[in-house]
Amino acid sequence: MDTEIKKSISAAGMDAQYDEKAKCLLGNKIILAHILVKTVEEFRGMEPEDVAPYIEGEPFIGTVPAEPGQTNGIAEKSGQRVVGMNTENAEIKEGLVRFDIIFYVRMKDGVSQMIVNVEAQKDTPAGYRLPNRAVFYVSRMVSSQKERDFVKMDYDSIKPVFSIWLCMDMEENSMDYMHLTNDRVMGHSQWEGGLGLLNIMLIGISKELPEHSGEYGLHRLLGAMLSTELSTEEKLEIMETEYNIPVNDKMREDVSAMCNLSQGIREKGRAEGRAEGRAEREERIILNMYTNHFTLEQIAVATGMDIDGIQAVIVKKEPELV
Repeated sequence: MDTEIKKSISAAGMDAQYDEKAKCLLGNKIILAHILVKTVEEFRGMEPEDVAPYIEGEPFIGTVPAEPGQTNGIAEKSGQRVVGMNTENAEIKEGLVRFDIIFYVRMKDGVSQMIVNVEAQKDTPAGYRLPNRAVFYVSRMVSSQKERDFVKMDYDSIKPVFSIWLCMDMEENSMDYMHLTNDRVMGHSQWEGGLGLLNIMLIGISKELPEHSGEYGLHRLLGAMLSTELSTEEKLEIMETEYNIPVNDKMREDVSAMCNLSQGIREKGRAEGRAEGRAEREERIILNMYTNHFTLEQIAVATGMDIDGIQAVIVKKEPELV
């Protein structure tokens, strides 16, 4: 296998493992509760430990497809309808777009529910505008409820949905709330329902960890948890002492694994940078000797490279030497 392909696979593997551990850490109910109290009006002002019990069951992490026709998870079994999120294994259909974390939350009235999706992004995507993807996600979260959360024409039973995006390495800490509004054009008709169904929250997290304050409290927690610079103990200390998050063995294991993986990714990046630097220096030496009329044999002796490799460098750069 080509060396560059091996490098790409190795780097992708470490990135994928890091992402998986990050999702598992974010998927803890107490962490999700910290996110909810800062982003969802229903829980604003509450203590995270009081919100955590409203999260129903176990959050689905990386197992629910966002693709049309794949999210509902409706099946017939022994003549009875089986209802639930589609938790098809990732290996079955590679390439499916999947929600990072998705879960049901019971509202404070004890009866109503909402569906919340949390997505973690290491940086701003280059191939599309992030709000457009978020619109697709909330649209799928609504349309997939048909025959799972409501049947036939019972559209008043649609549950509100929230898609919360955590975007790392931003220039500043920020938070944007996108939702439906009603701009009356004419008349005074009152249209009930609908406006609270689609909700998008974009949370920008800067590289620099902010101070622990009311305004940036969530940013500090998320920034510390997902940091590639802080050590395991530094992360755990912030979680435990500043946010009173009880850290169990699984959380400690995930944080430790993330730190080890991020260290490996950094070391791999530095090694590849050094290798690229050496290759550039060797290339400059070859071209300098070639333009000063050294023979290929003399260049080979000086650099330790074979003649075919030297010729390849010269042919690649020859148009620039003319």
